[in-house]
Amino acid sequence: MIFADSHCHLDDKVYSKDRDAVLSRFREAGGRAIMIAGIHEKSSRAAIRLAETHEDIYTSVGVHPHDAAECDADTLTALKKLAKHPKVKAWGEIGLDFNRMYSPKEVQERIFLKQMEIADTLGLPLIFHERDTNGRFLELLKRHPNPDRRGVVHCFSGTRQELRQYLSLGFLIGVTGILTIASRGADLRNLAVDIPPDRLLIETDAPYLTPAPQKNKTRRNEPAFVLSVLLKLAEVRKEDPEALSTILWNNTCGLFGIK
Repeated sequence: MIFADSHCHLDDKVYSKDRDAVLSRFREAGGRAIMIAGIHEKSSRAAIRLAETHEDIYTSVGVHPHDAAECDADTLTALKKLAKHPKVKAWGEIGLDFNRMYSPKEVQERIFLKQMEIADTLGLPLIFHERDTNGRFLELLKRHPNPDRRGVVHCFSGTRQELRQYLSLGFLIGVTGILTIASRGADLRNLAVDIPPDRLLIETDAPYLTPAPQKNKTRRNEPAFVLSVLLKLAEVRKEDPEALSTILWNNTCGLFGIK
């Protein structure tokens, strides 16, 4: 099987002591590519530095809704320059998060729309973050349409109605280790069978959302554990893991322009 971790934060300081070992485990498991999602200017720069020294690492640039209050015109100008780097394949992680509210709602919305406009101008696919917005995120997407816009709804955990709307907008759906968790992942497992195969991506969101069975041994997630997501997804969908891995790999390469 070949596979990619389509969303992680390998630049996080929790990997500072053993990042090379983490990468080795990913490659030994069959991993072929890693997408590091930028969450602010500093992390975007760090991700690019990693991507420059590893052929199988790619990255995005962007400002997470948690950090929207710290984003200004200079930040966006800097990110636009970084986006020209050949290893930058997407813009994100951007969106709305009304759960923890680290940035005010109106600021999150303004920065989200500005970044989406920039990504559209640059022709970059988007990595979306949505949490507890009660339809506001979808409302903004529909108010500001672009038929050429491509993207993935990272760490999808929404309703069937929300899933249908994301699919109708042409977006891919990112599935994390939540799928493997007995109680928490029940709803996601029910919905995963209805996602068209060409709209699926797998991801870890490492170092967060460690899947089972690794969750029983370590709190820190890592890219190699995306294999557990793949195997559970194949089980839930009653599909051959190897065949599914090829589809997921092609989806990842197609969205992010990875050759």
